[in-house]
Amino acid sequence: MAKEIAGQIKLQIKGGAANPSPPVGPALGSKGINIMEFCKQFNARTQDKAGKVLPVIITYYSDKTFDFVVKTPPVAMQLMEAAKIKGGSAEPNRKKVASITWDQVKAIAQDKMVDLNCFTLDSAMKMVAGTARSMGISVSGDFPTNN
Repeated sequence: MAKEIAGQIKLQIKGGAANPSPPVGPALGSKGINIMEFCKQFNARTQDKAGKVLPVIITYYSDKTFDFVVKTPPVAMQLMEAAKIKGGSAEPNRKKVASITWDQVKAIAQDKMVDLNCFTLDSAMKMVAGTARSMGISVSGDFPTNN
């Protein structure tokens, strides 16, 4: 018999660095989930991605057990890493803070493809380029076509 789902929690935690302090502890503790058990499992599963911010969706059940799915790092974080900057522009339409190539955009799109709601790599690349534009990062060159 299937377990009854009580709810879901969405968090962003650095890989390999989950601990009971906020935001993890209060979010899980208020739902009655074993905080230390989650931290152990999350840290074990994300050791190879240490230091990267990872979105996680925790599904908890009425019997206080839980499952979780770790997603790929947010596009904004990957763009900042590729452009070697600490943050986006305060005025992205006027002040550009960095520039990246279409090859870098393609690499990010391929990595993030499983979490995006698009079917082709071209549309994923356009989504990543749109995020870059809204952060004040310019994409150099022309969009590569498959012709």
